[in-house]
Amino acid sequence: MSDPHPARHAEREDKRTFLQKIVEFIHPGLDSKDELIETLAEAEDNEVIGTEARVMLEGVIRMADRTASDIMVAAPRMDLLDIEAPYAEMLVQVIRTAHSRFPVYEGERDNIIGILMAKDLLKLQRSPSMNVRALLRPVTFVPETKGLYDLLREFRSNRNHMSILVDEFGSVAGLVTMEDVLEEIVGEIEDEFDVPEEDGDIFALADNTYRVAGHTPLERVEEAFNVTFPSEDGVDTFETIGGWVSHEMGRLPKRGESLQAAGLKLTVLHAKGGAVRWFQVTRASDDWPQERTA
Repeated sequence: MSDPHPARHAEREDKRTFLQKIVEFIHPGLDSKDELIETLAEAEDNEVIGTEARVMLEGVIRMADRTASDIMVAAPRMDLLDIEAPYAEMLVQVIRTAHSRFPVYEGERDNIIGILMAKDLLKLQRSPSMNVRALLRPVTFVPETKGLYDLLREFRSNRNHMSILVDEFGSVAGLVTMEDVLEEIVGEIEDEFDVPEEDGDIFALADNTYRVAGHTPLERVEEAFNVTFPSEDGVDTFETIGGWVSHEMGRLPKRGESLQAAGLKLTVLHAKGGAVRWFQVTRASDDWPQERTA
């Protein structure tokens, strides 16, 4: 008896991935990833595919050899919440870092017991008697050697947005989010830190610290905080606070790293796309300017 749906049967038998089908259509018989990437560039030049499609396909190809440890936030730079900390202290940490979710530990930083959503923490304002533990969501631990393909598949199946990475000895190595993995494919994703320049670049926070954008002109920061940053031979070499800090440290600073200069402590809140996006700024003394600058 003949198959009433031969087309469906053929579709089931085709084990090729979508990417493989595209590759074979563009240029069959490639022997290496480098050749494939070159072919994608040729396809873009010939207007077979668009620029965005080429960038995404290259991202998918390059992901094949990458693991979670390649894109993770290392353990020392992780922003964690202590389950035993007072509510006010937790709230200050949430405001300061502006993340949407936080790993929560008990006792030692390696003992992560759950994930707390920033929005869930606000529930304690309405119900002070509620236990923070009741708000914790399950934490997912994965080996730092896990491939990005497998990690993305796990994020999708578990509907989870953050995983804690552990090394071969079971110690916490870092964390990775679904956004981190997706950015390997689609490029930079705008988030709550991506504020348009016209909306301001220096913001006062509730804990008497300031959030300063990395692209803020150095002169504006000096005026806002009434300080003068040291310059080489009296020549203003750098235009932005982010460029000046990177020069002083000799490299692009990572999240959580700090630099003290001109009576200010500048801590990296967010670094992305090869540049520092936001700093947390505090004074060495207590003579804070009370007015908000923006």
